[in-house]
Amino acid sequence: MSDKNQIAKTIDAHNRRASYEFFFLENFTAGVVLTGTEIKSIRMSQFNMQDAFCSFKDGELFITNFHISPYEKGTHYNHPPLRERKLLLKKRELKRLSIKLKDQGLTIVPTRLYINDRGRAKFEIALAKGKKLYDKRESIKERDVQRDTDRY
Repeated sequence: MSDKNQIAKTIDAHNRRASYEFFFLENFTAGVVLTGTEIKSIRMSQFNMQDAFCSFKDGELFITNFHISPYEKGTHYNHPPLRERKLLLKKRELKRLSIKLKDQGLTIVPTRLYINDRGRAKFEIALAKGKKLYDKRESIKERDVQRDTDRY
């Protein structure tokens, strides 16, 4: 099987753990700065965004703990799996996020990774507030009820 058949044209991955752990207050779409081997690994679904979060450094937004496995056919040009990657947003969106992040208990988490029709990798990020234990139980209960209603 050739390498061309293994690389997917479109990727649409959701971070289900984030929806369990957080309430989403506001959503944004952001581009991401990647190297050549990183995008190839993403197209082969070799990534994990379960523990990923976003943070500001010098007025720029970076995604941290987003694991992209090294490209198997990469040489010494391969990327480090857990490096910080810059997210691309408009200035007014960055300013708005940095102001809202100063509130107690808010964070920015990636909720979805997809490749758009132009072939660019995009993140959907959300301004989020952490759930309490009883909120998590409520989410589990709603999910179970929905599963039961879909079954019948």
